[in-house]
Amino acid sequence: MTETLGLSAAPVMVSRCLRRSLREPDAFFTALLLPIILLLLFVYVLGGDMRTNSYVDYVVPGLIVLCAGFGASTTAVAVATDMSNGIIDRFRSLPIRASLVLFGQVVASVMRNLIASALVLSVAFGIGWRPRFGIADWLGAAAMLVFFIVALSWLSAGIGLVARTPEAASSFAFLLMFLPYVSTAFVPARTMPWVLRGFAAHQPLTPVIETMRCLWMGHSSTGTNLAHNALAGSAYCAALLVLSLAGSSWLFGNRTGR
Repeated sequence: MTETLGLSAAPVMVSRCLRRSLREPDAFFTALLLPIILLLLFVYVLGGDMRTNSYVDYVVPGLIVLCAGFGASTTAVAVATDMSNGIIDRFRSLPIRASLVLFGQVVASVMRNLIASALVLSVAFGIGWRPRFGIADWLGAAAMLVFFIVALSWLSAGIGLVARTPEAASSFAFLLMFLPYVSTAFVPARTMPWVLRGFAAHQPLTPVIETMRCLWMGHSSTGTNLAHNALAGSAYCAALLVLSLAGSSWLFGNRTGR
């Protein structure tokens, strides 16, 4: 009976996290609007001299990944806040699993990131982004995006557990937002100095970005190997998810004595 009641609290925890996002409109709308501002900045200010047929077609997948990084920062801060303000002790006094607070934060993070991604794609359509419209291509890109967001959200939860204060969590998570800049998100790896070229071509975010780019724009226009990037991107996401989930569970139990 207690177990059933505990599991039934999961939607309540998700709702709690979403409501808290609305009570912090500055952080919520910054996470939604900043990726759109960056899209317009890259396309209209920085993209004029890029050697691509349409820079908006190239840059959208990278901005979607960058958008997930902003959401990750919010999640890490929220988890660190819960761990430091005593709310976990209150949850432990109820007939629910206190660990559901992590589940609620991760699900809320995924939902916020999907909303932000949808907004970025909508604005991209408005300024000239013209992807392929094959259902299979869109389903494949969506699957990769959701897989990546879920893995990154659990990593963010782990960062929030490692950090002792919300400020420290924000600083740790902020470092994640620099990785897309040293990938193929905004320019091809071959255009970078040799010191960065190898890292940009082989770091975990690059195959995720290239998979979505290839599915949306086609192999002929991107020149990428879809099967190779999809396999590599899925492997990176799976490894990140398993390690982050296991690490977050251990850290939560260690900090709460469970």
